[in-house]
Amino acid sequence: MENMEKESQFQDGGLTIFDIDDTLFHTTAMIGVLRSGRLVKELTNAQFNTYKLRDGESFDFSQFADSDKFLKESKPIRKMMAKANAIVKNTQMNSKSKVIIITARNNFNDKRKFLNTFRKYGFPIDKVRVERAGRIEGDFIPAFKKVIIIRNYLKTKQYSRVRLFDDSMSNLTEFLKLGKEFPMVSFEAFLAYEDGSIKTIKD
Repeated sequence: MENMEKESQFQDGGLTIFDIDDTLFHTTAMIGVLRSGRLVKELTNAQFNTYKLRDGESFDFSQFADSDKFLKESKPIRKMMAKANAIVKNTQMNSKSKVIIITARNNFNDKRKFLNTFRKYGFPIDKVRVERAGRIEGDFIPAFKKVIIIRNYLKTKQYSRVRLFDDSMSNLTEFLKLGKEFPMVSFEAFLAYEDGSIKTIKD
């Protein structure tokens, strides 16, 4: 764990992935569940990660697209933010390495305000690519959509090590399953807790 933030030691590239909601930030957006156009329940981010739509149901992500809400109400998880900042900084020493963010969210209604939330708390968001799994069509759970994005990165054969920091166990479990597809890549999964501490998850 002591060398977690080091990148220059890898001859090949390392890919580091962070989630947003309840990993880098405590956020307040809820996902609505609609049935016949009417709101029947609201889900937290954690509940959404495993919720399967029933017949006649659909999701309402309007709160998750609200940049004002994200900017005004999101609170950084300081310990994880510090770790992410250090990793981004050290990644600059290895041109083959990369840090990305993968969120279950779709597009925000104001990209500038979304990015300014990170800048507000000193996170170098302009050096990190944000991938939005919510843009991928289909009713399958967010973990599967995140795996699609990660798989595309690994197909480039640029990375010998990939690690994911996420508060969702289902996301981490599906991530680790990719190890069977990419046996030459080292996979590291870290469950993020509310206080910014982490636990290593094994497959």
